[in-house]
Amino acid sequence: MLPETMTCIEISRPGGPEVLQPAQRPLPQLHPGQVLIKVAAAGINRPDVLQRQGAYPPPPGASDLLGLEVAGTVAALGQGVKRPILGAEVCALVAGGGYAEYVAVDARHCLRIPGTLDMVQAAALPETFFTVWHNVFERGRLQAGERFLVHGGSGGIGTTAIQMAKVMGAVVLTTASAPKLEACRALGADRAIDYAAEDFVEAVKAETEGKGVDVILDMIGCDYIPRNIKALAVEGRLVSIAFQRGATAEVNFMPVMLKRLMLTGSTLRPQSDLVKARIAQGLAEKVWPHLDSGRVRPVVHATFPLADAADAHRLLESNAHIGKIVLVA
Repeated sequence: MLPETMTCIEISRPGGPEVLQPAQRPLPQLHPGQVLIKVAAAGINRPDVLQRQGAYPPPPGASDLLGLEVAGTVAALGQGVKRPILGAEVCALVAGGGYAEYVAVDARHCLRIPGTLDMVQAAALPETFFTVWHNVFERGRLQAGERFLVHGGSGGIGTTAIQMAKVMGAVVLTTASAPKLEACRALGADRAIDYAAEDFVEAVKAETEGKGVDVILDMIGCDYIPRNIKALAVEGRLVSIAFQRGATAEVNFMPVMLKRLMLTGSTLRPQSDLVKARIAQGLAEKVWPHLDSGRVRPVVHATFPLADAADAHRLLESNAHIGKIVLVA
């Protein structure tokens, strides 16, 4: 028997972590093709911070609650849903609403919990794995034997990208702060670059005998954009997914033309349900077997009770973590 109301975390007003407050709401109503998940754990991501600050509104039709990924148990089925079955334990990508005891999600965006992972570990999968698969392997077309650079290797995206690229046969380079370099190497990075002490462009050239890398995953932006172009090999691909330093840069396009580079990027949340379903299918076929075997694993730095979401956001903004931070409902 489902309850009529649930505990969730609301944004009382745009601002700092203190604006996140527990509240009570009715359970989400299911649309055809959706399932209701009783949330056991929910991952925290950088877009949550932007939404809390009032800079990243949810797409039309999505919940105004934070939370882009969850793990839990299927508690109800919407019209037309045959899979996952009632009672199945799943993790799922959601467009919003994860910071709650229950969330409605497109059934096609649910994935089984791999191998021996628990709910907390599974909640750390969807947002980063969907993002990395789509941007590095679909848009960036990274292939075995190619050279790959990901900035911010110690974050949720970075720890995922290092492992996925490595298991797919790429040579992996990453940038990180000095205290986190060893963690990046332990995850599989062939070269971990201290961005504060080294010029990553020169480090890439030294590591690749002057050839450069084939794919770069960048979430820094601004002055990193022209530097990324210098670090790319002929026919290289630069994929942008965020702009921590800003979205504008002055770029000399002559190297883009001479090296036949591709500059691309995407945001995941506004994409169609059909696109997300396709990404989920790719993950199920190509990546989940590596999670089953333990060759790839989510990195969870810390967990917090749902009611302490504000403290979890403070930790995320401190940049003191390695990997993911997860709320436990």
